[in-house]
Amino acid sequence: MNPSERIDQLIAELTDWRGKMFASIRKRILEADQEIVEEWKWMGSPVWSHDGIIAVANAHKGKVKLTFAHGASLPDPDKLFNAGLEGNMRRAIDFFEGDKINERALQNLVRAAVDYNQIKLKKKAPVGIRAKIDKNKST
Repeated sequence: MNPSERIDQLIAELTDWRGKMFASIRKRILEADQEIVEEWKWMGSPVWSHDGIIAVANAHKGKVKLTFAHGASLPDPDKLFNAGLEGNMRRAIDFFEGDKINERALQNLVRAAVDYNQIKLKKKAPVGIRAKIDKNKST
């Protein structure tokens, strides 16, 4: 079973509000950037990546948690982050029953995470590779 199928299965097994919330979060993430890849890591966690990890989601008893790997470095003008605010690296959004997703703000946050990953990747790349990255980004 590939990672996308595993995520489908996880959502199907969440028969309460968390399944719908999880599916909606996933949809917004995938719509934000066409190159996002779905992965399945850490013994059962859906992960979305593009040039590095963007976010991981988990369904807990009373919430769905979406944790951004480098959330502390991301702009959050809409104040979506409501958990893990004391961390030096990660930030999370806890979604509770009845919450509405600010779709635009979530997609902006996902795009900011992709940008962060690409900038980080570019800084690590040798000079010749950086030129290739710049060229590919402008096409």
